[in-house]
Amino acid sequence: MTASTLHNAHYFRGKERLVVLHRGVLKVAAEFGWRLEAWPVFFNHNHFVAQSPEPEDNARSLTRMLSLLHEKTAKWVNRLDHAQGRQVWFNFRETKLTYEKSYLARLNYTHQNAVKHGLVPVANQYPWCSARRFERTAREAQITTIYRLKIDRLNVPDHFEVSPDW
Repeated sequence: MTASTLHNAHYFRGKERLVVLHRGVLKVAAEFGWRLEAWPVFFNHNHFVAQSPEPEDNARSLTRMLSLLHEKTAKWVNRLDHAQGRQVWFNFRETKLTYEKSYLARLNYTHQNAVKHGLVPVANQYPWCSARRFERTAREAQITTIYRLKIDRLNVPDHFEVSPDW
C-alpha cells in the first residue's frame, strides 16, 4: 500500500509530526487487525506491506482503516497549521501480492525506501520505518534473502522530495 498527501505536500515535516504519523499508522493497523511487516513513514507519503486480518477479509477493511488514519492525522496536522478543513491526504494505492518473489522484493523495497530517497545511508538508521525492527527480529537467513533481492524493476509510484528541514 502506498498513500500520499495532496500534491505531495510536506504536511508531516519535522520530527514531532513524523512521530505522530508513525504512531498513528502502527496503532490504527493494530486496531484493525492488520499485521504490518514493512513500512516507512515520510513527510508526504507512506508505504506498508501487511497481511490483512483474516483470509476471508480479502483486504476489505483497508479502506476503512486508511480512512480513519487519514481523518485523524489530517485533523491533527490541520489544528497545528491552523488550517481546519484543508484536504491533507490525496489517495492510496494497494497491490495484492501473490507471488513470493514479488512479495519479498517489495518487503526489501519498503524497508530500504528511506535509503532510496537519500534520507539515510542505511535503512535501519531511519527512525520511522521497520528496518531496525526487522533486523532485530528476523533470522539472519531471512534478512540476507530479502536484502539481496533487486528492487530496481519494481513499479511503485513513489514521488518524493526531501524536506529542507530534514
